[in-house]
Amino acid sequence: MLVPDAPLASALNRRLDRPHLGTFATTPRRLAAGRREEAEDRTAFLELIERTDLDWKRCAYAIGNILQCWEHQGQIDSILEYNAYADDATEAAVKYIDELETTSSQLTEYSVSNDSNVAVVGEDQLTTLERSILPDDYDTFSPFSDESFELPPFHIFDSTTAIVDTLTDSISAENAEDVAIILDSASEYSTLVESAFESAGIPFYGGPGFIDDPDHRAFCQLLRIAHRGTDTRVRDVKSILSRLGVTVDVEHLEKRLHDFDTPDVEWLRKFCDSIEERTFEQSLSAFERRTECSMDGFHDELDALGINNIPVTEAAVNQLEFYLQSYEVPVDRENEGVLLADAKSAAYVDRPVVFCLGLDEGWTHSAPRRPWVDQEDQYVRNIQQFQLLLQSGVEQYYLVQDTNGGAPVTPCLYFEELLDEEFERFSDLESVTHAKATRPQGTGFEKEPVDAPPTEVETVSQSSLSTYVNCPRDHFFSRLVDSPDKDYFKEGNLFHDFAEFYVAHPDAVDGDVIEEAVEIILDKTRPFVRSVDQKTRRTKYRVGLQTITSFLSENVPQDGTFLTPDGGRGENVFADHFNRPIESSITERWFENEKLGLKGKIDLVHEPTRLVDHKSGSRKRVSQVVKNSAIDPPNDSPNFQALLYLTHWRTQQPGDQLEFTFFHFLETLDDVVTGDADLDDTLTTITYYPTSFERHARSREMFEELREDGSGKCRKTLGKIEYDDYRAVFEEASIPDTRDSEELIESTFGDALTSRMKECVGDYKYVSTGCKQLMRQLMRVRSRNYFREDLDAFEQFVDDRLEELNRRRRGEERFPVEGLAGEPNYRYVDNRDLILETDD
Repeated sequence: MLVPDAPLASALNRRLDRPHLGTFATTPRRLAAGRREEAEDRTAFLELIERTDLDWKRCAYAIGNILQCWEHQGQIDSILEYNAYADDATEAAVKYIDELETTSSQLTEYSVSNDSNVAVVGEDQLTTLERSILPDDYDTFSPFSDESFELPPFHIFDSTTAIVDTLTDSISAENAEDVAIILDSASEYSTLVESAFESAGIPFYGGPGFIDDPDHRAFCQLLRIAHRGTDTRVRDVKSILSRLGVTVDVEHLEKRLHDFDTPDVEWLRKFCDSIEERTFEQSLSAFERRTECSMDGFHDELDALGINNIPVTEAAVNQLEFYLQSYEVPVDRENEGVLLADAKSAAYVDRPVVFCLGLDEGWTHSAPRRPWVDQEDQYVRNIQQFQLLLQSGVEQYYLVQDTNGGAPVTPCLYFEELLDEEFERFSDLESVTHAKATRPQGTGFEKEPVDAPPTEVETVSQSSLSTYVNCPRDHFFSRLVDSPDKDYFKEGNLFHDFAEFYVAHPDAVDGDVIEEAVEIILDKTRPFVRSVDQKTRRTKYRVGLQTITSFLSENVPQDGTFLTPDGGRGENVFADHFNRPIESSITERWFENEKLGLKGKIDLVHEPTRLVDHKSGSRKRVSQVVKNSAIDPPNDSPNFQALLYLTHWRTQQPGDQLEFTFFHFLETLDDVVTGDADLDDTLTTITYYPTSFERHARSREMFEELREDGSGKCRKTLGKIEYDDYRAVFEEASIPDTRDSEELIESTFGDALTSRMKECVGDYKYVSTGCKQLMRQLMRVRSRNYFREDLDAFEQFVDDRLEELNRRRRGEERFPVEGLAGEPNYRYVDNRDLILETDD
């Protein structure tokens, strides 16, 4: 009996009800070769690279085409009939492969005697080469019965993790021999199932291959990393360090490996620095000694490839990586435990219980796009293979997801051919939805009740508040997950230290001190910066420090006697280096206003009514700053720093007009280089008026400002009236709560203003235009400053957020993905890989 699949042959042989001499069921290839089938593509590749000078990729391409064409056309030289593929490499490959003893060559020469009693199961699934051995007369049987197969229900889970948990709950070491799992080997199911089974002590086979061995994978990563140069980051070698038994704190992950000065990574740095002085054999031996492991199989493979004694160049590493990705290297394994079968390779599994995982687009075969492949025949083979897999076993369980990452999961396309009903997702078919499993007591980690109230959050910083408003769940994860240091964090802190040092000791800073400070910053940031960028960074740092000194020398801060000492000083790199202590009470001033629920650190209290914040980023216009601090509704890129700091500071200076200045000391970097810098271009100042906007708008000061600085027709109109005429408009109609100029123009107030001005000046066209210009100017003032109602509303906003935050911390409700403005702006989400796109 000839069958298309080895597992089916084994299953038939196990079911014989009486003794049988010799083999009963087998595949054409096993019959012709007299042994188990071998991966002849790898055998041919190793032979070809040893006997020719052909490029490895050309060899693999030619071998793949030759064997595939041979399989579908029946003769090895059939490939040469296709001019587009009959190049020199292919002709050479045909010559050498024809001389090899492969199963395809044995199949070509073999034929079953016409006197034999032969039956064929699944003839449609045999290829042309396999059919070539059949006698003139034989019986055929379909692998399918005449009875219809009732499709079991799909079991829908909310995640791959939930599916894997279900498997580990259902399978044990005792019943592992009765279970098979069919999955797409390229999907995340494969690694998750293997890891879960290893952790649970459940034996399995058929899954991980040669390159999946942790030591093999780590060695290949090591060779690849060694050629990435001096810009290799610690995060890039984290998995290798783990295999070496080295643990690195998260804060160091963004640093360059070659400047990460710690003994734990010394071996790795030296290995990378000397990589091209080593051969593959020497490198592998060094890795074995360091990890105390044995990799005999890898030594054998290097020898088979003929590269064990050649230098480990980047090109050679690329060749090795290509080979390991292209061919399945044989591994010795015990065929015990759960059978893991690839949905695209297997056609039949013989186990009582079969779990099919995913059943999505990954199960759909990609038919070879070659002229020698009959697409219709190939499609029949693929869909029949799919049908056989679905019906394998006595009990079948289909474990699937209906959505993944918020997007619907598309079922395997073969279902459209096999099912009569219309569907778009698994839930449209007969299915059972499984909610999140709750582990019973006594399994996993047990929770012991703790009689302690959750810690209440009493104050919030501007960055934490901005994150929370954009995406509450991102705020939640930011409290759980540490983040690595970044170069811009390090640079920013150093610039802040220098600004503080200059305020405390302006007379001690000259050109030489600035140059020395530049070298200090370069040294501190060296682990983050590529060597090729050192020169441009030196210029950047010098310009930044010079701009800071220019600003502070032209805008000398007050002495700080109006403030009480802060007492919370931290370390300052430049104070320590130059041995000059900092006793200023106006720099880096920490506040924690529990009454308002606010906290933060003020870079510089320039004077009693002016705060300054040093920024290394790009400058924003005043209107952008105010717009980003909106609370009803919040802006798409929320930033509450100026609003939060002014809200706190008005409690220190009640009744005063206040200013908050962002000093962007790198904004004029290009201009400084070209000699055309203007210090004003570094400043963005927001003013807080301790009165309502309406009171400010009706004030004499506003009237005089409009009369002198307004647009042309506005000045002309106001030049013909008195202040009392202007004020009367506000007594007649209230100014609406808006920042939209067109809404103001069309309001009752707009009508009242226009009517009043026409009465006072005359019904002229320029008066109507002048009134519109006046109202647009009022809205510009409204959108570029803060007023009393803005800070009052922000205080209530913070109270509401703290109450909401603590309610969620107590577990009364989840931290949602969407913020107050709806879907988060993912550009400002720090823990994107931890957050699904939906709130499920």
